Amino acid sequence: MFQPLPLFVGLRYSLAREHSFFVSFITWVSLLGVAVGVAALITVLSVMNGFESELRDRLLALSAHATLNAGGAAIPDWRTRIDQMKGSPGFIGAAPFLDTDAMLSRQPAMSGAIVRGIDPTLEPQVSQIAESLREGTLSDLKPGSNRMILGRMLAYELQVGVGDSVTVMIPGTAPDGSDNFTPRLQDFDIVGIFDVGSQEQDGVLALVNLADAQALRGLAGPTGIRLRFNDVLRAPTLAREAASRLTPGLKLRDWTEENEAYFRAIRIEKTTTGMILLLIVAVAVFNVVATLVMVVSDKRTDIAILRTLGLSPRGVIGVFITQGVLIGWIGTALGVGLGLSLALNVDVIVPFIENNLGFHIMDPDVYYISGIPSEVHPGDVVRIALAALILTFIATVYPALKAAQTQPAEALRYE
Repeated sequence: MFQPLPLFVGLRYSLAREHSFFVSFITWVSLLGVAVGVAALITVLSVMNGFESELRDRLLALSAHATLNAGGAAIPDWRTRIDQMKGSPGFIGAAPFLDTDAMLSRQPAMSGAIVRGIDPTLEPQVSQIAESLREGTLSDLKPGSNRMILGRMLAYELQVGVGDSVTVMIPGTAPDGSDNFTPRLQDFDIVGIFDVGSQEQDGVLALVNLADAQALRGLAGPTGIRLRFNDVLRAPTLAREAASRLTPGLKLRDWTEENEAYFRAIRIEKTTTGMILLLIVAVAVFNVVATLVMVVSDKRTDIAILRTLGLSPRGVIGVFITQGVLIGWIGTALGVGLGLSLALNVDVIVPFIENNLGFHIMDPDVYYISGIPSEVHPGDVVRIALAALILTFIATVYPALKAAQTQPAEALRYE
């Protein structure tokens, strides 16, 4: 199809300046439409990738990449289990934990919470709690001290601060072994406040020493082990490999399962947004069709002369496909360049807009994420560019076929 003559003629038609003003205008609109559509897709999807990464980092600030549990039972040999996993590919560290659903109260406030028992020496290996502390240190959680570190929002709901105390209430059974509900009560002193910027953590989590949590629950060990690896995206695979070194009895659960609803929602939103923005490219593609139809009508005489000189219908198709594809390539290239420029400089562009217009796009008083993050994925850029090129190629087919159907005798009858 793309023989030298059709290619040469197609480029001449594309680059020549003797088109009518309207045809030239529509050509530029088509080209710019493709560019704007591609740039919008790259920029928006990069921003959504940035929000996804930011959300993942905040969710995993106090959550491990994977957890091992025995179905709610204690794991007294947890140290041996951790030793068995050492040396596994990508393995960074592990720490025990014991989660308990509880009610925290300090008159007149009361709030539901998750009381998590941790080992202060091992916890920094699996979470970023040490970096998220606003007040206090992990070393303040000494065994038997009944001390607690609260999330910022939970402390606000309870109206407490460092130095205050709260009462922890958990369900329990009656001493006589009957099914009657007898709550267990224990006072804890507040020695720290953490803030990771996630309502899921800051609003419900209270940290205590593992020994205190075991005493509160009456268990002989933690109920789970949290794991961390050097690559969060490969953590599910690495976790399975590490767990394969253990003796049977523990159930593995990775972070993608624990936060599946969040990331499924983000994937659906990204897909929907991408399809909506692809309509911009689709509109530009219709303009390409209109442009080529007008060029075919304008060049009927030229087509007829080329046919009488021996150019085949297939060669005529090649001429107009060359012209349409050139519009698509230039528009896509401009769009990729503009999109990457915007996506890679969001941290500069957004503050500039906010400073000049005098408002915050992401008001820090309303949103946990006060900036607009951006993360460019090369795979997204390639898929967007290919989609634009394929659509513009398809747009050339109908006008090219119409041009090939031109009858030389009919076109030259009145010339």
